Amino acid sequence: MAFPTLRDFIEHLDRAGELCRIKAAVDPILEISEIADRVMKSPAPHPHAEKDKHPAAALGGKALLFEKPQGSDIPLAINTFGSYWRVCQALGCNSLDELADRVQQLIKPQVPSTLLDKMKKGFDLLKIAGYPPKSVRSGVCQQIVLEGDQADLTTLPALQCWPLDGDLRSDQVYDRHAAASAADQQTGTGRYFTLAGIYTKHPETGARNVGMYRVQIHGKRTCAMHWHMHHDGARHFRAYKARGEKMPLAIVLGGESVLPYAATAPLPPGVEELLFAGFLNNGGIELVPCRTIDLQVPANAEIVIEGYVDPDQTLMEGPFGDHTGFYSLADVYPQFNVTAITMRRDPIFPATIVGRPPMEDYFLGKATERIFLPLLQMLVPDIVDYALPMAGAFHNCAFIKIKKEYPQQARRVMHAIWGAGQMSFTKFIIVVDEHVDVQDEQQVLFHLFANVDALRDVEIVKGPLDILDHASIEFGWGGKIGFDATKKLPGEGQVRAWPKELEMSEAIKAKVTKRWSEYGI
Repeated sequence: MAFPTLRDFIEHLDRAGELCRIKAAVDPILEISEIADRVMKSPAPHPHAEKDKHPAAALGGKALLFEKPQGSDIPLAINTFGSYWRVCQALGCNSLDELADRVQQLIKPQVPSTLLDKMKKGFDLLKIAGYPPKSVRSGVCQQIVLEGDQADLTTLPALQCWPLDGDLRSDQVYDRHAAASAADQQTGTGRYFTLAGIYTKHPETGARNVGMYRVQIHGKRTCAMHWHMHHDGARHFRAYKARGEKMPLAIVLGGESVLPYAATAPLPPGVEELLFAGFLNNGGIELVPCRTIDLQVPANAEIVIEGYVDPDQTLMEGPFGDHTGFYSLADVYPQFNVTAITMRRDPIFPATIVGRPPMEDYFLGKATERIFLPLLQMLVPDIVDYALPMAGAFHNCAFIKIKKEYPQQARRVMHAIWGAGQMSFTKFIIVVDEHVDVQDEQQVLFHLFANVDALRDVEIVKGPLDILDHASIEFGWGGKIGFDATKKLPGEGQVRAWPKELEMSEAIKAKVTKRWSEYGI
């Protein structure tokens, strides 16, 4: 089972030698971020078993607890998910493949008419297995309740991660011409909530959503809410806007250790994040009613910020140093108005920093890669395995392993992936044969360079891209490319005699292994 609270998780990391407590006073404006960035790129106490294959597998450093962030009485925790080992501990498993097996067993027995139905019916089983959220009357997240003028966001140690975050003076990160219509918009600080769950519900169906969207602080009781147009939180907002109503929203910090990951998981339509969190947690998440809005939030949270989004109010959000390694430009987003802040008596403020990988979010992304392999295989059965390489920043590149059985199979797989949910944003796809280990980047690149003819084996298409992709020719739209790095078969264009790949005989390898100590090497 995972950990019921953030502090339980932190205490576990401390006992395991995975936590560093920083007692010096440190500035949450840039200083904490620079410290965290250096630590995230340093060796981890418990390196991954496959550290020779993954450039980042041995990295991650320790989790950090800043006990005296300047300007706040609340300690700040960062990098708690910043290694393979810590992600597994947070999700209550020994390996990410173990969770993938649980997902596979969940969906395997179902045989409805379509693959999407199969996924939905599998997740529906969670509702009768003790995993739905549980309503409770009270929780530690409301030991302190601050309303009205007492609710002040500036008392929280929110980070400014990068020098130009929130800076509208620089043409390097702010397109003045594109934002000319927003000249009258209020500008915000460079400080953000970066590891918060954003809780909303649909005004008609009551369906709940938990997303992890960045939130920029503008004032003591106002924020800019950043979400992409395809996010469920944005869909809920559009539904409220169509009704001319304010949308209740809660920003949740902390809680069960599975919650941050569940908020980022690419779940099938209709599957709530809190249900999936209960599945990961092996028990339903306890929820308590908010004090000032009609929502429920995790009872074990550290801090909850209650409020609403008015469809008629907007703010400039950004710029923001993003996981792509570049700043995402400022734009107009909905305004969030605070009605209350509730918290534990001794809260801990969770945060993260994103930027050029490897960083903490890389390991959460790797968890998605492993856990959701069974679902991707249901949509594209040709796939044996896949990897999202570190340098690809999740959506830029995918390595795909297939068991090749017929001509042009690699192209079929590429187009299937470009039509598969979040994978549809993938800009580069490299398809290899089943003997290639896609977790070993050098193996993939070797076969890419060895097996691809630029005239025969490259597929270029146009389609939707992640809106954070600054290189696309249009906002959220541009070119994608696929490489068929498999062995070519008759029927795949002009194919000369294909040579056999070098490989030592098993007998000789066994002999050398047996005699290795004799060689004196």
